[in-house]
Amino acid sequence: MNGRPRVILPLDSPAATLSLAGGKGANLACLLRAGLPVPGGFLLTTPAYRNYVQANGLEEMIGETLTGVDLEDATVLQTAAKTIRAHFEAGTIPAGLAAALEEGYRSLAQGNSPVPVAVRSSATAEDLPEMSFAGQQDTFLNVTGREALLEAVLRCWSSLWTARAIGYRARNAIPQMEVALAVVVQKMVEANAAGVLFTANPLNGKRMEMVVDATLGLGEALVSGQVEPDHYVLEADSGEIVRRELGAKALSIRSRSGGGTITTKEEASDRPAVPDSVLRELAAYGRRVERLFGTPQDVEWAWAKGQLYVLQSRPITSLYPVPARLAGERLQVLFSFGAVQGMLDPMTPLGQDVMRGAFAGAGTLFGYELSAETQRVVYRAGERLFINVTTLVRHPIGRQVLRKALPLVEPGVAQALESVGEDPRLAPGRLRLRTLRRVARAFLPIFFRFLRTMRRPEQERERIQQYIAQTLDRFRQRSTGTLTLAGRVELLEELLGSGFDLLISRVLPAIATGMASLNLLTHLAKAAPGEHNALKLTRGLPYNVTTEMDLALWATAQKLRADVHAARLITEMEAEALAD
Repeated sequence: MNGRPRVILPLDSPAATLSLAGGKGANLACLLRAGLPVPGGFLLTTPAYRNYVQANGLEEMIGETLTGVDLEDATVLQTAAKTIRAHFEAGTIPAGLAAALEEGYRSLAQGNSPVPVAVRSSATAEDLPEMSFAGQQDTFLNVTGREALLEAVLRCWSSLWTARAIGYRARNAIPQMEVALAVVVQKMVEANAAGVLFTANPLNGKRMEMVVDATLGLGEALVSGQVEPDHYVLEADSGEIVRRELGAKALSIRSRSGGGTITTKEEASDRPAVPDSVLRELAAYGRRVERLFGTPQDVEWAWAKGQLYVLQSRPITSLYPVPARLAGERLQVLFSFGAVQGMLDPMTPLGQDVMRGAFAGAGTLFGYELSAETQRVVYRAGERLFINVTTLVRHPIGRQVLRKALPLVEPGVAQALESVGEDPRLAPGRLRLRTLRRVARAFLPIFFRFLRTMRRPEQERERIQQYIAQTLDRFRQRSTGTLTLAGRVELLEELLGSGFDLLISRVLPAIATGMASLNLLTHLAKAAPGEHNALKLTRGLPYNVTTEMDLALWATAQKLRADVHAARLITEMEAEALAD
């Protein structure tokens, strides 16, 4: 328009990218092109913002204002933001830019009367999957007329420089001068009710549930926290209501004649903001929006004169990620490998690959040839590993194995799985003969080794030690003769693949023997008078590595104490000098 095709864009334009239209604008354009009911409008793109900044010399002013400012000091930051915003709102929109904006506004008009519009900020660092900028920039509702529109645009631009927005960018290492702001201008929806839809439950992380908050009038009352809304939990696939809680909805915000909004008291605690049929329709839209963007969404919506409208959609950034390969599965049971190990921090990529390769080797026990990529047991999400036990939970034998084994490894996980196992969708099915043969072939040798270890523990311990030494020696010799990087990687993968077989088929029977004996000892100790800890007795058993280390330290301390010179050095010297 007026020789500036990139200043004003139709709201459904394919050119409405993040860099031109900001996060909100790009998402709305995508929704509109997909056929979702988005109110019509246009985009004032980021070049318009940069044009205004340059024409009014604001870039230098912003740089000078923020130079040397402690962005962690809220008071100082607030003062700097106030200064920047004052300069923004005192500037003059260049004539050509104002003309293009007016032309876009006239294209929305019906007849000669000015059309009420919603004017929304849309920053280039906004509505991104990895960050949440929600509510940091301004929105103006029921804006009517040329002067009101120009003022609203100026205030949107200046809202890029609120103290909250500046501080958030600083904390997330986003360069302050690289961001820009587009403005979305849409026809105003005079909503009977409005609210938000979460296509996954943000409170418990369940992807099988949607959550709807609804109130009367415009959604501004809900977004600003002024009203207690109706709260619904829906089944994601069907849209059926799982739980409903009617809120007080004691006030509503509605459009005022001539522009702006008005707050009205309501008496609506005993009636829902929308009928159930609208909730089901909303859930259907939510499924479409989530499929469109490929991630759970926070959707703002409005309901006016029997018609639903989608006003905005952005990713839900508070959800813990789901493993990518499980994104299409509706119900899976996984537990954290790190939590069982007491290792809650993220794992390095190499560490993840090592563990995935080791678990892939477990497939050989059941006659499968798997790799770290093709195995279906260990998944990664949030740089942590998770063990998928869905298949075990759904098998009668697998469920019993988990019930017996997990309390010995991690009681907390065992309790969580017990509660999950009550879900009828995880009810054990019939055991197929082919599966039974695979399980028998894998575990019968382990069971016989367990019995052999119970009968002759010393001999079996010696046998395991020899087998481990021979395995390591074999790989050590092959490693010496393997000089290329590709050869070393292949050897490492082979070692990882055989490690699980070694651990499960050879070492596990010995571990199980020890754990069974300890549990028996603990059970017998309960009947003895007084307070007894069976675990203390095990400190005196042979081959207890912890005890052996303690005794070695004790013996070293005795020698040092007997040596006058050594004792004096330890007593008088600083630790760093003593280590040198």
